[in-house]
Amino acid sequence: MDESALAGQAARELVEEVGIGVVAKELRLWIVTRGENGSVGLTYLAPARSEATLRAGLAAAAAAERAQGREPELDDVALVSSPEDLAGLAGPHADYLEPITSRHFFERR
Repeated sequence: MDESALAGQAARELVEEVGIGVVAKELRLWIVTRGENGSVGLTYLAPARSEATLRAGLAAAAAAERAQGREPELDDVALVSSPEDLAGLAGPHADYLEPITSRHFFERR
């Protein structure tokens, strides 16, 4: 896949999992990570949205999955303001969550 196709896939995942539609050209490849199991992840940045928009999109995407008889991959979101906030989160986390959160936090300073 070329970069355009990868951005298109990221845009499809964003609408499928989070209910937020964007055009692939609006996404910016930001970081590439390697997971503990050897997986490679491409993280794209999308245009900023409000918390209300994010939560409404996520709720709609989860409801659509349940209406199809499927359990959604994502059904809640936690917003954090620093990497330290991750320690208080319950549930499973991707192994690359802390490095990505730390990098994003320090780049915004």
